[in-house]
Amino acid sequence: MTYIQNYIYQIIATAIALVVFTALRYLVNSIIEKFGKRAGLGVSRTRLVKKYIDYFIYALAILTIVSIWGIKTEQLFLFVTSILTVIGVAFFAQWSILSNITAGIIVFFSSPFRIGDTIKILDKDYPIEAKIIDIKSFYTLLKTEEGEQISLPNNLLLQKGIVIVSEEEYAIKLKS
Repeated sequence: MTYIQNYIYQIIATAIALVVFTALRYLVNSIIEKFGKRAGLGVSRTRLVKKYIDYFIYALAILTIVSIWGIKTEQLFLFVTSILTVIGVAFFAQWSILSNITAGIIVFFSSPFRIGDTIKILDKDYPIEAKIIDIKSFYTLLKTEEGEQISLPNNLLLQKGIVIVSEEEYAIKLKS
């Protein structure tokens, strides 16, 4: 019982922080959902933005709870910088992961094509014409006329020439 009495303020503050961050997450997600519908963004893009915002809110919640419980700022800073260093080295060692994440962000914000578009990838060795099913952080999922599903890394989409096939041209091609 003395443990609870000694830390009653931290327990109450932690409970309040959890309630506030849960409410904040719900509010921000509903705002993103409304904005996504109004701006005509696809469901997968809205879901991706919500996921990244959730990660940010979780990080803020953890930092808040850590500060409530009185962990020294110097120790926390040392821990965070150590983790970021390890992650940085790991990403440098796996440059393809980092390039796919970067390409995913570029594809997300520049919107050169959307889910539902049919694209033609101009590659002399392996040309692809397929419909975009989903755009993820690391890859884009395509479906060919034959029903094959292709997972294509996002950095490849930025490196290759891409033609967006019009719906009329694609419908004519399917009929012939």
